[in-house]
Amino acid sequence: MVLYHCGAAIWPSSTRHGNTFVAHACVLKDDGEPVSLADLGQFASRSCAYAFALRCATAFVDGKPLPRKPFCANPDAQ
Repeated sequence: MVLYHCGAAIWPSSTRHGNTFVAHACVLKDDGEPVSLADLGQFASRSCAYAFALRCATAFVDGKPLPRKPFCANPDAQ
């Protein structure tokens, strides 16, 4: 589902990866530039992954820092 925030189109999504769900988001900014926010974090449920993707996308559009990932398989990656 495409949502709109401050003139930008946001498409949050989640995909299953093993026993977890991975959050993703695509943003089409108001100037027409597409941005992909991929692999935002792993979650136990699809709805939590979707909600986190939406939070990250709105933070990106607002120019705020993205929320921290709740789980990281490789602690050195953050």
